[in-house]
Amino acid sequence: MDVCEERALKLREYQEKAVDFLYENDRAMILAPVGAGKTAAALTAMQAMLDDGHIQRWLVVAPKRVCTHVWKQERDLWAPDLTISIAVGTPKMREAAFNANTQIVVTNYDNLQSLPSPLPFDGIVFDELTKLKNPSGKRYKALLEQIGNVNTRWGLTGSFTSNGLEDVFGQCKIVDASLLGKSKNRFLQQYFICVNREFGQWEPVYWALEQVMERIKPATFVLDNAEYRDKLPPLHTVKLYCELSDPVPYKEMKKNFSVDFTEATITALNAGVVVGKLQQMASGFVYDTIKHPNPDKPGDFLITQNSIWFSPHRFDLLEELLSENQRANTILVYNYKEELAELLRRYPHAQTLDSPNAIERWNGGHIELLLLHPKSAAHGLNLQYGGNKIVFVSLPWSLELYEQCIGRLHRSGQTQNVWCYLLLTENTVDEQILESLTNKRSISTLALEALK
Repeated sequence: MDVCEERALKLREYQEKAVDFLYENDRAMILAPVGAGKTAAALTAMQAMLDDGHIQRWLVVAPKRVCTHVWKQERDLWAPDLTISIAVGTPKMREAAFNANTQIVVTNYDNLQSLPSPLPFDGIVFDELTKLKNPSGKRYKALLEQIGNVNTRWGLTGSFTSNGLEDVFGQCKIVDASLLGKSKNRFLQQYFICVNREFGQWEPVYWALEQVMERIKPATFVLDNAEYRDKLPPLHTVKLYCELSDPVPYKEMKKNFSVDFTEATITALNAGVVVGKLQQMASGFVYDTIKHPNPDKPGDFLITQNSIWFSPHRFDLLEELLSENQRANTILVYNYKEELAELLRRYPHAQTLDSPNAIERWNGGHIELLLLHPKSAAHGLNLQYGGNKIVFVSLPWSLELYEQCIGRLHRSGQTQNVWCYLLLTENTVDEQILESLTNKRSISTLALEALK
């Protein structure tokens, strides 16, 4: 069935194929690169299901910013006849949205445990399906029980295997438990080898990726990367290296799990903590965590964090880059609050997503520096109209967050070459983070190829 005829806006050919795939499959997943138009395809298929009487009411679950900044706007473009309510905010606001006489209700993942019961929907769409990769969480288990009677379940994602093959199980189970089974342990035992039982670390056997992808292929549609990316302007990734002005503190922390500063002695309790400290120090600072007695609760403590700076190298490099680019509108991605504070100290005119009408002003070309944290800005935001440059002041460990951040600019509607700059400190954990992202991308690429 062709459900894409006579629309005000015309879908691309690969989107039309995705629409037909969703319409023909009650349990389905759409895998697509960032910005390829998953939401538009989903809305078109949702309207067709409503028009033909297969679905009476849809629930959409998405990250909060996607709820508030994407679904209603995309509805206006692709399915303006559909009625929609956004169930975010206070309990009273969410209740009003669920009780509204609308065909679609959109809510965020953080509110899953407060969904109405019984669930008044017969179709559900999980936008950014990777949010449900952990099947052992309370939120996941409660949701799985609640949607037992919802037959039509669609998942949308651009980062299916962003952190490895293990992530696939939870995403498939919430959509269709028949794909990979109901037991995570059985899935691991079938396709993985336990390399560290104490820490629950599993590595896939050499043939696992091919077999897992073959099992889920009937329920999975992959928007062809080449077909989509050939229509985008080029993406240029530039690695810019700098050196710690004083490498001694970093070396001491790495060797001894401890370093002495004039202000304090910073100690990492274990290897996991020291990696975080080293990542901070690669940016030129480190947090000093201090426990204070809680005057309101005897025996309890309050935790504060002071930052100790010892090297401005990375932010000096950033200043050189911004100057060379003639202060062109640029997105700056940070990972730590202290990095944000330093950016605001150096560039008080910079804006965050919490600034009034930040997205609209950025896309209108009125913001020179937009400061983003990967977790708050990775999914669903359309920022391609305000500039073509993005700088990772520091890298996230998550491939999903990394690629999604870049995808805010490198997406349909971008008319200029996109420049992505990675600020890296030599001889630090930055090099391991970049290597990890590269390795994870290999797995992701192989998985998508196997599903085509």
